Amino acid sequence: MMLSVNREQKLNISFIALLFILPAVALSMDEPFYITLMTKVVILAMAGVGLNLALGLGGLISFGHAAFFGIGGYAAGILATHYMNDELLFSAFGYEYFGTDNMLAIWFAAMFVGAIAAIIIGYFSLRTKGVYFIMITLAFAQMIYYFAIAWPTYGGEDGLSIYVRNNLFDLNTLDPIIFYGICLSLLLLVTFLVSTLRNSHFGSALQAARQNEQRLASVGIRPFGIQLTAFVISAMATALAGALFADLNRFVSPDMLSWHTSGEIMIFVILGGVGRLFGPILGAAMFIVFEYYLGGITEHWGLFLGIALLAVVLFARGGIVGVIAGEVKHD
Repeated sequence: MMLSVNREQKLNISFIALLFILPAVALSMDEPFYITLMTKVVILAMAGVGLNLALGLGGLISFGHAAFFGIGGYAAGILATHYMNDELLFSAFGYEYFGTDNMLAIWFAAMFVGAIAAIIIGYFSLRTKGVYFIMITLAFAQMIYYFAIAWPTYGGEDGLSIYVRNNLFDLNTLDPIIFYGICLSLLLLVTFLVSTLRNSHFGSALQAARQNEQRLASVGIRPFGIQLTAFVISAMATALAGALFADLNRFVSPDMLSWHTSGEIMIFVILGGVGRLFGPILGAAMFIVFEYYLGGITEHWGLFLGIALLAVVLFARGGIVGVIAGEVKHD
């Protein structure tokens, strides 16, 4: 077991190195498209890392994380649009609030709104278990999805365009390598925070709640509070990824809220390895490879993705990371 853990740590270091090396190679080759592709991998991986906290550590099989991904995207889109058009966003306590193009403000707004939504969704969803939890999280996400479609103020079904890339300090965020660096820094920060939580008393309590809630309650720790906290932190990470995704594409649409997006985020986690720290990063990279490279060969690329996912579920329960580390994760 110690050998496999050491191998996984070495793999994690290798993944981090590749996240720095591959964009540098693309930059030296003057191929900004590949940098943008890597940026998409990093952003989607962040959404997967968020879900992995709830799913991998807490055993919370959420099929509604697209709600937080989309909420983060719409927070970025709405704030940027109001800033660009110099339109009033809302007024309260005698003050008027307009939009902003400041990335820091947008990130905090996305995480705040995502946290509020997660508290509401988690409060009701966590009172159920198993398939009922899955369906309630899905139902909430679909409610938000249809609300976005029926919201003509911000594009409705057509979505909302962001005509400028938001700003961070004095950096040229339109430069693909600089924006990639911003996204990578946030991914590593979120991954570090998840790792810290996993190795903390909170992480131990969360894993104990997954294994046996009654035993955890018997020592005076309420499983509901631990699980709700993990669910909210998970949602905040996913909402942050959604804000970055909207900035990358300079566009946000209800598709970010759809159940397809929830399924894709879960695929990242399962492919890479449920509970594996860097599993979602490898899973997101594999997904993008299937989508862009096999998608350029055949429109049925999803078939090959499905075969790969089936193989992981049947023969590699530790995901691709577990296979490379020489360990197969069993229940």
